[in-house]
Amino acid sequence: MADYLLGLDAGNTVIKAVIFDLEGNEIAAAAQEGHSRVPRPGHVERGLEELWTHARAVIRQCVERAGIRAEEIVAIGCAGHGNGLYALDQGGEPLLGIQSLDTRAAGLVEEWKAQGVGDRTYAIGRQRPWPSQTPTLLAWLKRFQPETYARIGTVFLCKDFIVNRLTGKRVSDVSDMTGCGLLNVVNRRYDRDLMAAFDLGEATGLLPDLAESADVVGTVTPEAAAQTGLAAGTPVVGGLFDVVASAIGSGVTRTGAASIIAGTWSINQVIIDGPDLSGPVFMSSTFDRGRYMAIESSATSAANLEWLVREFFADSGIDDGRSPFDVCCSLASDIEPAANDPIYHPFLYGAQQDGNARAGFYGVAGWHTKGHLVRAVLEGVAFGHRQHIATMRAAGATFDEAVLSGGGSRSLIWPQIFADVLGVPVSVARSRETGALGAAIAAGTGAGIFADFSEGAAAMVRTERHYRPNAAIARHYTRRYELYRDIADAMAPIWRRLSNAEAEVSEAAA
Repeated sequence: MADYLLGLDAGNTVIKAVIFDLEGNEIAAAAQEGHSRVPRPGHVERGLEELWTHARAVIRQCVERAGIRAEEIVAIGCAGHGNGLYALDQGGEPLLGIQSLDTRAAGLVEEWKAQGVGDRTYAIGRQRPWPSQTPTLLAWLKRFQPETYARIGTVFLCKDFIVNRLTGKRVSDVSDMTGCGLLNVVNRRYDRDLMAAFDLGEATGLLPDLAESADVVGTVTPEAAAQTGLAAGTPVVGGLFDVVASAIGSGVTRTGAASIIAGTWSINQVIIDGPDLSGPVFMSSTFDRGRYMAIESSATSAANLEWLVREFFADSGIDDGRSPFDVCCSLASDIEPAANDPIYHPFLYGAQQDGNARAGFYGVAGWHTKGHLVRAVLEGVAFGHRQHIATMRAAGATFDEAVLSGGGSRSLIWPQIFADVLGVPVSVARSRETGALGAAIAAGTGAGIFADFSEGAAAMVRTERHYRPNAAIARHYTRRYELYRDIADAMAPIWRRLSNAEAEVSEAAA
């Protein structure tokens, strides 16, 4: 009987199930896209019942497509998007799902910034408050929706809810909980002073038990087995913050290695031996029992291309078998880069540095085509990554190459743009499902198949493509990056006015 590992990857938009053999080959996969609700401007939510319905459906489809016996799956790992807020009520039933694209708490963040709250939280959790951070959202609910806050029994993250439905356990892992700013980063435990800094001193009891990512936290219950087609009793590990899972699943496991993820979020991360660099970064997450991941991120990456495809290309009447995504990338590749090309800001869901920021095209002229606009989006996303990497380098992070994963890595043109914009060689892993693969490696580690993540990655990860930066085009992108930054600085007061107008509309609707 062969052994297989099941990796689940629950993002903001899609949940995936992938079965791998122990060499990293994808035996079968299934995915389903969810639906976000926007009940008010800045509020981005999802139904938890729908999330579980989709999770159990893709698991069942994956097992059926694999053509294996469910008992041949030796362990299950789940990765999920970090932050946001997934809450159960006091009876353990689904209550509320807020995605990490939500910006409702931008005003609270500005208020806390003026009060110096970030200095207190950063000293303990290595994060300052930001709009879709889990404790910030919890504090927002406490202040503005106290009736909902009073019903909360458990504060989860996305993948924890799925683990809960599979096992019945009320548990999270340390990578996700450090990534959302709820742990003391040094001792990797909950901290009453940290909770008090968020004005959540009474909420410690709402937090789930803690486990290491590769710890077996429970087994598939008979009820979940009946719903998913899995075998009851199959071990389930604590799982991973999806950015950490994607790093592992793309082979980034050594200290000093860099992982860039062009997914819904712009993720830029480097493995370090301790919890700190020489300067501050956006967040630190645990990587394994002794190391950390320094992370700079924001919701400014491939979600912008998804939006462009959905709104302007999905119904374009393509009849040559290509996907709208491929059509967009082809249009962009036909454009010869020029100094007067349009600039795009990828701020559909705000910016890390400014929750009021908005997306926009600048410098569009009558001779520009669809291809110019698509290329502007691809470049603008890469510029956003470059800004985060500049922050990391200023804090002392050093690396001379990076592995690109996420939806953006599937393009044949975008990785080259990343290499040229960032000025470092970029490689792409063979597996397109690096989050699910990282979760599967964690499962294999928990099952005792691998000694650690590095051994698992060595066994299961392969590199597919390499891209080297072109020096001439890199100089062109440096000039355009400076223009990108200058326009953002000039637009900041306009964005604030737009945000204030949205807040007035939201208050009137309430």
